[in-house]
Amino acid sequence: MATHQIRVFGDPVLKRAAEPVTDVDGAFTKLVDAMYDTMYEAPGVGLAAPQVGVEKRLFVYDVGEGPRTVVNPEIVEATGEWTYEEGCLSLPGLAFEIVRPRLITVRAEDLDGNEVVVQGDELLGRVFLHEIDHLDGVLMLDRLERDERKRAMRELREQGMGVPTPGGRRHAL
Repeated sequence: MATHQIRVFGDPVLKRAAEPVTDVDGAFTKLVDAMYDTMYEAPGVGLAAPQVGVEKRLFVYDVGEGPRTVVNPEIVEATGEWTYEEGCLSLPGLAFEIVRPRLITVRAEDLDGNEVVVQGDELLGRVFLHEIDHLDGVLMLDRLERDERKRAMRELREQGMGVPTPGGRRHAL
């Protein structure tokens, strides 16, 4: 059972850059476990900590090869080009064709604090890029061309999603 609510468009945590993880303790591993539960229940193939309201540089994913955790990721290489229809748990019901690099190399840490270098192509590479975008405060909407972004914003208004005002209140877009 998911223990965290997935934050959706309009929540300010989704637009802020996450802070590096500095301490992997029992609370952190509980967070990771809860993120897996939340991701699987959604259902999704990746989930970044800001999507559950935690402003830390961490994401979990599972593209069919078992669950994996990535801590403090950094893209070290991106090559090629691949267009694919991409969705986002924080933008429910929306999907857009987005061009991203085909092959991605990421340097990160595992749960034991060891440096790891992982490579992903096509879907796995896209998951890496999408989740790292969340860690940087970038939403899929920010990757769209102007006209497509306008269409997406219209759909979000129709779903009743709003953006927070400076006082914390929400209003329709």
